[in-house]
Amino acid sequence: MGSKHMPEEKTIVRARKDKREGKAPSTQAGEFVREEMEHIRKGVHGARSTKQAIAIGLSKARRAGVKLRPPQRGKASARTRRRAKLDYTKGQSGARKQPSTKRSYATLKALRREDHNAASHSALPRQARSSARRRSAAQRSAAAKRAAHTRAKSDQR
Repeated sequence: MGSKHMPEEKTIVRARKDKREGKAPSTQAGEFVREEMEHIRKGVHGARSTKQAIAIGLSKARRAGVKLRPPQRGKASARTRRRAKLDYTKGQSGARKQPSTKRSYATLKALRREDHNAASHSALPRQARSSARRRSAAQRSAAAKRAAHTRAKSDQR
């Protein structure tokens, strides 16, 4: 099945399909988040929280070349922004460097010790609601309009 740190081929194929269809980078990245949730549910590893599971998926997406910009100042901590920037740069440059075996194994070992409730059927909507609560009505409306615009474009094909 390959490395647990690298995205699966089917995930990359789905993300590329989303890109061809003109979907937003966040939608493309959603495929990687979905893969991460599957890994947690299957018991490959765990996560401390749903937020961490999502972050792992977004990191994989950026490294795989999805044009998902790092968060702006004030939207995330400096540490998160820095990590996201590094992942984004790595994904946009064509160079592929072999990841450190010791480091990646240590990461996986730490994640294996974590709980598997982060991807439960109750944790995901709880995370979505708390995330939506932090957004204004205008932001939610704008997101819905963008989604409707994308759907309209795909219906024309």
